[in-house]
Amino acid sequence: MLRNLIIKNYALIRDLNLEFGPGLTIITGETGAGKSIMLGALSLVMGGRADTKMISDGNSRSVVEAGFEDVDPELRSLFDEKGIDWIVNDNGLSEMTIRRELLANGRSKVFVNDTSVTLQTLGQIMPRLIDIHSQHANAKINDPSERLRIIDSMAENEELRKDYRLVFSEYVDLRRRIKLRQENLRRNAENIDFMRFQLEQLDKLAPKRGELAEIERKFEILSDADEIKEKLAMLAALLGDNSPGVQAQLYDASVLASKIDFGIADDEDAEELLSIAARLSQALVEIKDIYSTVDDYNSRIDTDPATLSRLSARMNIYYEAVKRFKVKDVEELVALHEQLRRKVNAVTLGDDELPEMEREARRLAGELKHRADALTESRVKAAAEFSRLLCITAAPLGLPNIKFEARLSQRKLSSNGQDEVQFLCSFNKNGTLKNLGEIASGGEIARMMLSLKSILAGHINLPTIIFDEVDTGVSGEIADKMGGMMHDVAEKMQVIVITHLPQVAAKGDNHFKVYKTDGETSTETHVLPLTMEQRIRELAAMISGSEVSEAALEAARALLAN
Repeated sequence: MLRNLIIKNYALIRDLNLEFGPGLTIITGETGAGKSIMLGALSLVMGGRADTKMISDGNSRSVVEAGFEDVDPELRSLFDEKGIDWIVNDNGLSEMTIRRELLANGRSKVFVNDTSVTLQTLGQIMPRLIDIHSQHANAKINDPSERLRIIDSMAENEELRKDYRLVFSEYVDLRRRIKLRQENLRRNAENIDFMRFQLEQLDKLAPKRGELAEIERKFEILSDADEIKEKLAMLAALLGDNSPGVQAQLYDASVLASKIDFGIADDEDAEELLSIAARLSQALVEIKDIYSTVDDYNSRIDTDPATLSRLSARMNIYYEAVKRFKVKDVEELVALHEQLRRKVNAVTLGDDELPEMEREARRLAGELKHRADALTESRVKAAAEFSRLLCITAAPLGLPNIKFEARLSQRKLSSNGQDEVQFLCSFNKNGTLKNLGEIASGGEIARMMLSLKSILAGHINLPTIIFDEVDTGVSGEIADKMGGMMHDVAEKMQVIVITHLPQVAAKGDNHFKVYKTDGETSTETHVLPLTMEQRIRELAAMISGSEVSEAALEAARALLAN
């Protein structure tokens, strides 16, 4: 609910801080006192158009701030998405502060819980907080989505809608993938000759992953084969068993070491000296193994020019193919080869997955229609009940001959089902049902909306609702019934009413008076919370005019006692 409203330097309002409570709040005041200024300021925090003309003379900016309590928890996900703090007070209730700053240069700033947000984000938040209705505000009732939302609220079919949307989302995604595959097949069919030509070229090349790298390695070795063989021969000679090879020298050293008597050595050196012959023998074994490896490698090196030419030709074919097919490397060339083969096969033999996808789409379509029918059934029942209740509720409000029908018609399946809702109405005894927006006057729409909100209050978590002079054109008993209906709605939600009727004003739990003062250099609008005695005088003035009589005071007391 709306907890407080702060307005600074906005039109005739210099500095205003209002505290609101639950239930029904009444706002009264003479015409021109500034009630519309309050609504204009409130429209700013609702995302309305900013007009620098509304900044009070001599000030650089206007500020409007609205505080809310017990905020709809469904907004939590939006707050998390936008990086806005979700605040919970000591009583466990969520709180929100929205501030709009209007600057003299024409710019405006919006803050939600001190986090800067866009007007678009504000537009997503405010419909969950405040709903303003005036006798001319019939745009909502002309919105098809709003009419469907009303019927769904009556039907309480949230689970049905949730189940339907899950299947609808799955169906739409599958149809999108099917369409994409079909478009690919069509494009491939148009390019089949060119793709076949490319495939034939790649089939001849038969590219393999890693083949080029291996060819390049072998080519590099063969290019230097003569030099490598010469160096390997020299290394083998140094390691060989012919003099002066290492093997021959190690053998002679090993024989010589075995003939030396190390018995004269100190005890601490004896063990190490005695192992010299064994170590030389072990070294000889290692050198022989190294020699064998070098000799074997030398014998395997191919110096055949034909082999080198064959490798060079294969490399060049790869290089030309990478360039011709405009790919980065051989890996992409292999991937292109595989892709072309799949595309050509798909065109020639057909997409093997497409039939199964289409079968699944038909199954989902059937399930979707079944769920849509269930949703329609719930809406048909709710529409009939809503039509009945609206006529019963609106008739006492000066609409005795009202006829109303919420009529459903079917359309193409969408995320909301297959239904479209029209509100058809007649206010004359023998009138023909026509679209509500085409025939209703401002006052009739206002009373219709009051009746509608009265019905919905028990079915939906409505935000704070503000009725702006929706009682214009009524009086007496009808005015009293409208006031009573507003009070009943206010038992389930916060209701704020701007009214000129004492019968309505007397129903309020709280009462504010808007008035204007004229100074020597300026005129200012003020808002005063009324005490009980002040309420009596205000109601008496509304009854009798500027001259408050004792009879008017008694009538005011009687209205408040009712």
